[in-house]
Amino acid sequence: MRDDYQQLVDEITAVLRAPATLENRDFALIAFGAQESDDAEEPALDPVRTRSILQRRSTAAVRAWFEAFGIARAQAPLRIPPDPAAGVFMGRICLPVRHRGVVHGYVWLLDDGHLADLELGGPAGGRDPRLVRAMETADRIGALLAAEARAGEELGELLRDALTGPPAGRDAARSGLRTALRGASDGPLALVAVVPWTPGTGEDADHPGLPHLPGIVAACALPGDAAAGAPGSAGSPGAPGAPGAGPAALATLVRLRAASALDPARATAEQLLRSPRATAGGRGPGRSTLRAAAGVSAPRRGLEDLPAAWQEALAAARAAHADTHLGPVAEWSAIGPYRLLAALPALPPDAAVRPLLEPAHAELARTAETFLDCAGQAGRTAQRLGIHRQTLYYRLSRVRQLTGLDLDAGEDRLLLHMTLKAARLGPPGR
Repeated sequence: MRDDYQQLVDEITAVLRAPATLENRDFALIAFGAQESDDAEEPALDPVRTRSILQRRSTAAVRAWFEAFGIARAQAPLRIPPDPAAGVFMGRICLPVRHRGVVHGYVWLLDDGHLADLELGGPAGGRDPRLVRAMETADRIGALLAAEARAGEELGELLRDALTGPPAGRDAARSGLRTALRGASDGPLALVAVVPWTPGTGEDADHPGLPHLPGIVAACALPGDAAAGAPGSAGSPGAPGAPGAGPAALATLVRLRAASALDPARATAEQLLRSPRATAGGRGPGRSTLRAAAGVSAPRRGLEDLPAAWQEALAAARAAHADTHLGPVAEWSAIGPYRLLAALPALPPDAAVRPLLEPAHAELARTAETFLDCAGQAGRTAQRLGIHRQTLYYRLSRVRQLTGLDLDAGEDRLLLHMTLKAARLGPPGR
């Protein structure tokens, strides 16, 4: 289907004699036409278009600037002037790509002077026959994108049932996925969790907003109660998973080139985190805004173990939220003690360690955690914290006074270390 998009974009480029670029409603690049010039010199390049092609997506600032012109509501082509301050050195003509009243994407035309005489107006693009033909092609693109979205929704429903549905329905969902995905269902595959993932609002509310990226074989948005254990899910007022607040997590099933290489899944996770739908929502410790993060499961062969893979991906996403050294994309195999802690039910902090978790003692807690991370080596700990050894020894003595724990005893050290990690991870659904 990607070849179909490229052919249609090339048609628009040829009809209007201007380089066309097709992006979906979330400004992810789908196809682009060649930028040619009759001049002997190389054509001037527009930074926004160049960045979109190289990075496969426009930035949030560029998206906001163009959306301010009402492109998401447009029924007809729009002319957008250049604005060097916004990095837009050439004007644009935007052809909205719609199907049955829903916008599915945009065709962008660089207005480098060749299109100055193009008359805009009316849903069909005015009286200019070139623009009428271009809009007819844009309508064909809209039909293709709508069909792709419907197919994606059906696959997403099967994936949702396979991950979180009742046991009786999981076999049927896996069977449906296996039929739809054909050979791809045999793997190798990995699940990616993006937390939080928010739906559209206003005009976007009619669209599921599921991603269309190479390598993704199925995707679904899961509400907070179905994404239990994900930061920002049900239980946090105002979090994406709270009742009525929309999906809390995105699950994507990604095809791998080899069972030993998770690079495609990581690349997909990084692209998804750049989506405007991977919007930080909910609250973290101290009511700070929760940043978006992603987790990647261990590779799987086939579809039988998808629920366990989903829990791994969610645990990795929780760990990425908890520990910035792991994020913004964390793999299940690399999250260490969080693999165990994420599987445990929510428990109150150990009574001995609880005083250390008070906000007033945050520096002491960080010192103790770093000391234990460094296997009790004072030199490494002082260097990592950027403090003198004597300062470290003083702080550790304060930790002993507050907790009553002996940092020379293995069991006390284990208790302190796990309690501090568990407090960083937070309870499921925070």
